[in-house]
Amino acid sequence: MRGDGFLSGRLRRGAWTAFGALAVHAPVAAHLLPDASWLASACVAALVGVVIVADDAERHRTARRRLDES
Repeated sequence: MRGDGFLSGRLRRGAWTAFGALAVHAPVAAHLLPDASWLASACVAALVGVVIVADDAERHRTARRRLDES
């Protein structure tokens, strides 16, 4: 049984899509661009990853509480 996180299923899929796109974009941009603008993509990918991990932790916490109550 999965708990409820703060992201809906649709937002969670969007976050994973954004994370994947940014994770691919950052090294490609680092290779092609002479400046360090690729760092912005890497930082945003890291932030999106933190949100996904936090949502996953909340889902597990909620599921564990539900199991403990029943």
